[in-house]
Amino acid sequence: MARVFVYGTLKKGQPNYHRMLESANGKAEFLASACTTEKYPLVIAGHYNIPFLLNIPGQGHRVQGEIYKVDDKMLEFLDDFEEVPTMYQRVRVRLEVKEWVGETEGEERPAAGSFTEAFLYSTTTYQPDWPTLPRYESYDARGDHGLQYVARQERD
Repeated sequence: MARVFVYGTLKKGQPNYHRMLESANGKAEFLASACTTEKYPLVIAGHYNIPFLLNIPGQGHRVQGEIYKVDDKMLEFLDDFEEVPTMYQRVRVRLEVKEWVGETEGEERPAAGSFTEAFLYSTTTYQPDWPTLPRYESYDARGDHGLQYVARQERD
């Protein structure tokens, strides 16, 4: 089992969260809320207003998100969904735990403020103006940014 940190449309309450629940995609279990220990620019970009975490460490904000434990089938699905390696790249990052609620399989439950690692999907392939876009600490498709996310099934 691997740990994956999601910060965008795959979080609870967001447009693609249902994909984390579909058993045909594999297994995913919510473990914790967390944030990156390093700052990254989280921007909303492109024609479809997609959240992108630009792999430019040290810029932006410590990004808020959720940690999931996923099986190999879900990890393969997520790699495909995130269009690895062309659109996103899966990288391991260090995270600060905000609240751990999941099972830990014989380990002590990590306390708030402790650190762990997980994969996240970031991109090094972006348009030249993306680093200058507004940066967010947390993504919400219905946020006050006024940028309507376009779901995949609605794209032309």
